[in-house]
Amino acid sequence: LFNTETDEVLGDGQVVTGVRVFNNKTNEKQDIPATGFFVAIGHKPNTDIFKDYLKLDATGYIVNEPGTSKTNIEGVFVSGDAADHVYRQAVTAAGTGCMAALDAERYLAAKDANFEVATSTYN
Repeated sequence: LFNTETDEVLGDGQVVTGVRVFNNKTNEKQDIPATGFFVAIGHKPNTDIFKDYLKLDATGYIVNEPGTSKTNIEGVFVSGDAADHVYRQAVTAAGTGCMAALDAERYLAAKDANFEVATSTYN
C-alpha cells in the first residue's frame, strides 16, 4: 500500500484483530484484518542508557568487536538493532542474539571451570 499510514491498531485489548490505515493522499480509511502488528520505531537506536558505559558510534549504535558480539567491556555483549546499523531487522536481531548468547556462554565457561556448556559442538 503506497501513501498509507497506520491510523489505529484494532483489537479487544488482548489480541490484535486488524489495522485501520488511511491513504495520506486521498484520506480514505481502510480496515485490514491482522493478527499482529510490528512497529519499526526509526533509525536511531534506543541505546542512550548505555552511553556512559559502552562505546557507541556517531549515530548511537553500540560498537562491537568485528565478527563477534563483544563490546568494549569484558562480559558485555550486543546484538540486533542496538548494533546493526545496516539491516536493523528482526531476523538479524535473532541471529546476532544467538551469537551474543554463545559468546556469553563461552565467556562464563572461561571464567569458571565448573560452568557447564550445554553442548560440546561449539568451537
